[in-house]
Amino acid sequence: MEDLDRFYDSGGLLVQLWKVARKEVFKDRYKEFMRLDPTARIMHKFALGIPGLLQTEEVARELLSGAQETDTEAELVEEQVIARMGRQQLLHRKPAPSVRIIMDEYALRRPVADPKAWDEQLTHLLDMGETASVVLQVLPFAAGAHHLMDGSLTLLWQDDASAVAYTEGNGCAELIEDPAAVTRYRLSYDRLRDLALPPPDSTEFIRGVLEEHRS
Repeated sequence: MEDLDRFYDSGGLLVQLWKVARKEVFKDRYKEFMRLDPTARIMHKFALGIPGLLQTEEVARELLSGAQETDTEAELVEEQVIARMGRQQLLHRKPAPSVRIIMDEYALRRPVADPKAWDEQLTHLLDMGETASVVLQVLPFAAGAHHLMDGSLTLLWQDDASAVAYTEGNGCAELIEDPAAVTRYRLSYDRLRDLALPPPDSTEFIRGVLEEHRS
């Protein structure tokens, strides 16, 4: 559509109309979010649990297989695990996106059944926290109740400075593209970041949870 815009010299009109039409076609907001996710230059995320981007393969498999009942569903779980592990490659692309993740302490206090898998998961969090492009923070229980306790929030910024917010919770998901609404979600995220432990303290907090787990 950009090529057609240039060919007909329509001043961006065709691209704008295409975007409007595309919104009507893609009713699944998650698919639209997943289209934007790999190309984001900046990502800010809050999650009650360990986000998929930071999960180890074994933890992802256990979390995704919670409702598994049949062999067919087992195959689906493996497909989902592969997809989740593949998505993590966006953290290692060149140039790497700037990623800030705030995890609720809840995420660290709900271990999976396999102690070894949980040890590896906590160790992986510590390793990812040392990655230059990733900032990891923990929101401790001591911070008290907060306005995002019912779900997760992701903010994405693209190279062209466009931004979206994506929320999930209670079985619902919403992609927010209105600039004013995205700004409100950004302010909401900033307030939560102020309540979270600074990155160095967050690292020590996770290390403390790991030591507790090993003991």
